Amino acid sequence: MSQRRIFTKEFKVAIAQRILAGESVSALHRETGIKRAVLYRWRDAYHKDGAAAFGRPVGRPPSRLSARGANPKGERAVADRIAELERKIGQQTLDIDFLTRAFKRVNEERRRNAANGAPASTERSEK
Repeated sequence: MSQRRIFTKEFKVAIAQRILAGESVSALHRETGIKRAVLYRWRDAYHKDGAAAFGRPVGRPPSRLSARGANPKGERAVADRIAELERKIGQQTLDIDFLTRAFKRVNEERRRNAANGAPASTERSEK
């Protein structure tokens, strides 16, 4: 397995400047042994952001959450979803309370009718 080479910011800037000055990417590839795709990537990054494009530390980039503290869009979506679910739970609680009270009233009414000798059913009895 080949070992990964690490290049300094100054080296990348120099290569990018040479490419932008008109030097052949293929010639630089043969000279340095760096893949053409990497050289083009350096050129594009330097063209877009200048030397600052190579300012990030070497190695794996930090995770999105730890780099910026937190993802505000993701947090907002999560907070919105939580609020929606809490509203739904509140509505269901009201529905359950209403149905529980209605069930109790129906049971009480049936008991009263049974105690008075009235028919337990709500249907009329035919005579």
